[in-house]
Amino acid sequence: MARIYLDSCVVIYLIQGPVSLSRMVLAALQPSQGEPPVVFVSDLTRLECRVWPLRQRDPGLLHEFDEFFTSDGLQTIPFEPRIFDQATELRATHRTKTPDALHLSAALFAGCTEFWTNDPRLRAAAEGKIELRMFSLPEPLQA
Repeated sequence: MARIYLDSCVVIYLIQGPVSLSRMVLAALQPSQGEPPVVFVSDLTRLECRVWPLRQRDPGLLHEFDEFFTSDGLQTIPFEPRIFDQATELRATHRTKTPDALHLSAALFAGCTEFWTNDPRLRAAAEGKIELRMFSLPEPLQA
């Protein structure tokens, strides 16, 4: 059974992204056969997703995110010192940004098999530890 950690950008795609990208993520979460994956986030994911609606004073969008983060089956990884220690190593070794190192460390700590993101800079830090699945908007067409 897949254990998937959703980076904040993927949750944002689900809730407020372009319909095509939201559908792509939803379809990937619904396997054609077998058991559905176990989906993980952290409180850092929640924090990052709630900033924009709060900044924009958009209670409807904030409610959509809050509903997502309390949905049945979603697992929230609590941060403990070991996650911070591993994030420090990832940050020092691969020069990742602190939030990215914390997300990746939380996923590894929880035994996730996949890390869904839009950030290709995490490839080196994830290599050999966890499978990266990339979700991103298509490149704009060049004139």
